[in-house]
Amino acid sequence: MDSSSSSSSFSSPSVVLNTGLQMPLLGLGTYKLWGSEQVYQAVDAALAAGYRAFDSAAVYRNEAELGRALQELLPKYGLTREDVFITSKLGPKDQGERAMEGALHSLSQLDLGYIDLYLIHWPGTQGLPVADQRNPGNRAQSWARLEELHGQGKLRAIGVSNYTPAHMKELMQSCRIPPAVLQVEFHPQLYQADLRSVCEEYGVCFQAYSSLGKGELVTDPVVVEVAKNYKRTPAQVLLRWAVQQGVPVLPKSSNPDRIQENAKIFDFTLSDTDMNRLSALDCQHKYCWDPSEVA
Repeated sequence: MDSSSSSSSFSSPSVVLNTGLQMPLLGLGTYKLWGSEQVYQAVDAALAAGYRAFDSAAVYRNEAELGRALQELLPKYGLTREDVFITSKLGPKDQGERAMEGALHSLSQLDLGYIDLYLIHWPGTQGLPVADQRNPGNRAQSWARLEELHGQGKLRAIGVSNYTPAHMKELMQSCRIPPAVLQVEFHPQLYQADLRSVCEEYGVCFQAYSSLGKGELVTDPVVVEVAKNYKRTPAQVLLRWAVQQGVPVLPKSSNPDRIQENAKIFDFTLSDTDMNRLSALDCQHKYCWDPSEVA
């Protein structure tokens, strides 16, 4: 992926996807943001702090609130729809036969005309055992529907989330349009070397979620020590560690001060020594769901 320190479209640094689309390196994760008021306050704080990307999903049940908040708030900041990058995801309940219906529902809930990036959220299917042999067929069917909507311009880019190297290879063998993004858990304790290598090989942007390890990593002694040396917060150091490698991040918070704090990651650089100290924390520890057993 090309990474640029400035972008004609966004006020924050961005990466260029294999579709030619620019995606900001920093986005607001909206998981657990519920209700119009909470979503509105978070989006307002994020836009004020320079965020230009917002990450939602069908299972977050906040697509409609996010769409409404953006429609109301973009004019306040002199912005238009084209100035923001919106990601959403197909729910596991819609994997397979219901993928078209699920994606169209996301489009209608957000009501922003199009979605910049739409992901298959999970390699499995709700209601099926993880090892069920119907999962590969369902994934392929979902992908074909997303390819259709991409062709119609309704989904500007399409991708996947929580896929393993095996799932990625399977997709690359059957797809007409390669995924633009793979979004997975990524932080110093889960370096994901194999997945990053697969993404590099296929020209897929590797994007991080859960950069703070569900908040656990902000108290890690190494992270705390590095943060003190730079007079930064542990969260800023963890986010900087990712973006300094060209990996886009999606910190989530409903706290306006925290949202602003998490955006201040482009005005300092970690030394090679400190980058290596953080990377050395890798112990393959997952704080979120584990897709490795999904057939």
